[in-house]
Amino acid sequence: MSALAAALTFGRLVRESATLRLLRADHVAVAAAMLSTHLGAPGARLPADDLHELLEADLEELRDHFDLGAKSAKAYCDDWRAAGLLVRRPAPESRGETYELSPEAIDGLRILAQLDEPRSTVTESRLVGLMAAVHQLAIDTDTDVTRRVEALRAERDRLDAQIDRLTGGDVDVLDDRRALERVTDVLLQARDLPADFARVRARFEELNQDLRASIVNADAAQSTVLDDVFRGVDLIESSDEGRTFTAFSALIRDPERSATFDVDVADILDREFARRLPPEARRMLRTLVRELKNGSREVHGVLTEFARGLRRYVHSQEFARDRAMRQALQEALAAAIPASRQTRPYRDVGLELELSAMRLTSVGETTPHDPTEFDTGSALLDEPPGSVDLAVLAALARETEIDYPELVRHVNAVLAGASTASVGEVLHAHPASQGVASVVGLLSLATRYGEVRDAETEQLTWQGVDGIDRHADVERHLFTQEVDA
Repeated sequence: MSALAAALTFGRLVRESATLRLLRADHVAVAAAMLSTHLGAPGARLPADDLHELLEADLEELRDHFDLGAKSAKAYCDDWRAAGLLVRRPAPESRGETYELSPEAIDGLRILAQLDEPRSTVTESRLVGLMAAVHQLAIDTDTDVTRRVEALRAERDRLDAQIDRLTGGDVDVLDDRRALERVTDVLLQARDLPADFARVRARFEELNQDLRASIVNADAAQSTVLDDVFRGVDLIESSDEGRTFTAFSALIRDPERSATFDVDVADILDREFARRLPPEARRMLRTLVRELKNGSREVHGVLTEFARGLRRYVHSQEFARDRAMRQALQEALAAAIPASRQTRPYRDVGLELELSAMRLTSVGETTPHDPTEFDTGSALLDEPPGSVDLAVLAALARETEIDYPELVRHVNAVLAGASTASVGEVLHAHPASQGVASVVGLLSLATRYGEVRDAETEQLTWQGVDGIDRHADVERHLFTQEVDA
């Protein structure tokens, strides 16, 4: 590529790329901070009103340090949406709308994060992974059966030799430095998943629009897309992107593979080197499978929704109405060309049209009047002052609130004689005095001051207010440190 061609290509990227628009914004630090804080989590999506409220609170604090003027949070969201950084969608469970980051905005935030915490340039684990991938690709694409058999036999000999060494007691365990290096590479790849899922979803939206446009624009005798839909062919899922995602989704939903992955993650987190990982990294590694499933489930739902909408669009004959509208617009444009030679658009035709002074808005913005919202109820009566029994208040508080000080004492008492303690062990030593409320409180404390073993379960037992014992199998929650009072 010549310098001129490269310059033209990069110039187009500068004009069209939403990622570069974010990085070139006047207040990129403010925009990136607010977007990453509220929408940076994987799959994060907020109602429009909630996001406006959160951003207004942030702007009050940010204006003390940055010259942001008086622009409102809604204006910022409108600008970000116009710049391609935010995606606004109808809320699935209400009449409102939601905001989420676009794939380009996720890429921009990831670039800023990499500048703040640069990745290591070359690591052993990357080179090993690269060499293994190239070697496997060479084997899988080789049409010579003899060479493929020789490669498989060499791999078998290597595995047999490794088994013999392990059986003989020659155990070569990966050192902590190299183990942390490999875990870091895995986590860096995991950080790219939200952008990948958002990009796949955006591609399905483009494909859905392209298919609808092809149905409207094609002639009745040439509409192969229309014929395929009538024959029951799922054009979105049968596309290249649809087949690729379907294969990925099937791999993620495979129970055997998911269970094996969970066990492997739990084993890694139990290793000594994993204790040196920051809490955020451990949490990301522990929830990796869950995030993969959630992202796959969301994109698969979008895929199914588009496929159903396309079939409904065809079978309900809505496309015929759109074709008629397109035909009418084309005829009007065709008639306007010869008319433009006789009459200019700005010529006075002798007619006056009074425009309404009322601002035209969407019907969806109208809020019906609800008299019950202004009903304050019956008037409050003055009650004579009386005495209150402190014991009655304490009993009432125990019925309505979890007694966390008591739970903290129980946990610390058990940890005084052991390095770790599960919720079941704490309940065995100190039965739940508040029934299920004590169990919920212990699980909440263990989430904050310990860790959750996703691959392990334990049975918790407590006694209800009716005196009957109850049991529940939950993920193993383990206290690893004393709980602060």
